[in-house]
Amino acid sequence: MQLRIRDSRDRAIVVSLAVSLLMLGGKLGAYILTGSTAILSDAMESVVHLLATGIAAFSLWYAAQPADREHPYGHGKMAYFSAGLEGTFIGLAALAIIYSAVRALIEGPQIRQLGVGVLVLVVLSVINLLLGWYLIRTGRKYRSLVLISNGHHVLTDVWTSVGVVVGVALVGLTGWVILDPLIAIVVGLNILWTAYRLVRKAFKGLMDTVDPRDHEHIRRVLDRAMEVGLIAGYHQLRHRRMDNHLWVEVHLLFPDDMSLQKAHERASRIEMAIRRMFPDEHVVVLTHLEPEHHEEAHPAGYEEPLDVLAPDRDTKKRDFPDFLPGDVHPGSGFFSEKTDSRNSSLT
Repeated sequence: MQLRIRDSRDRAIVVSLAVSLLMLGGKLGAYILTGSTAILSDAMESVVHLLATGIAAFSLWYAAQPADREHPYGHGKMAYFSAGLEGTFIGLAALAIIYSAVRALIEGPQIRQLGVGVLVLVVLSVINLLLGWYLIRTGRKYRSLVLISNGHHVLTDVWTSVGVVVGVALVGLTGWVILDPLIAIVVGLNILWTAYRLVRKAFKGLMDTVDPRDHEHIRRVLDRAMEVGLIAGYHQLRHRRMDNHLWVEVHLLFPDDMSLQKAHERASRIEMAIRRMFPDEHVVVLTHLEPEHHEEAHPAGYEEPLDVLAPDRDTKKRDFPDFLPGDVHPGSGFFSEKTDSRNSSLT
């Protein structure tokens, strides 16, 4: 693995690693000063976060590797493994926090120098808040699940620290030391919920669960292509996402008497239009060209695959012109070569 800063995603994960080390050192120092179980739980979460960030850094590098003979779809699935591992680590940290808190309830908490501990946590929380915002913003810009997951992990750390600060402050004001482990348990349960959400998202990615937003953008292009007469219809639409890589497969229907060359030219326009809907991502579109009455062209014994994403309505458009001057309908500017924005007009 060659450590090299290639773009904003690599820079973001390096910053996250550096800040994770700072968080761990600061929180362990605060625990040594105060002896607070809640602060210890926060520090333990930071240990897990540091490990998870290291895994995220490797995953970000690996997922960016180009496709090869052994991995023709690329390496983007690594992002989901990373998110699942990060969620698992967060869950283990949550269970450890709850265990420590329950033990403190049984044995009785011992707390000291609360003022210093609260001050340290407040400063660290502000730094973490800025880091979490930066990671999620960068992850959403590049559609990087690794960075988004890491950013949510950081924000979980922030809310953990906020809960600990409030709890420790209440202990200092009221003298009720029992609040310290009780708040640690609440914090642990909240972290456990975050872990579940991350693992669930990773599982959906590994199982190629349909992304509703991707589906809407792709359908928008195909439906518009039907409206302007570029295709007679479409079916067998499938798409899968691997981090910021999107693969789209669809069967396009053309008039029975249209030449293969003309059908191919129209299909190429549609492929380009779909890619333009995702300007900041790597999109591969594979189209299968069929005659409008394709059922009659199938050989005997041919079984059509189940069209699992078929819409409720029929996607065939009958009675459209066999020839459009220049193959461009007056309203089909979206399919011109100059169009390159998701916000381009479809009217």
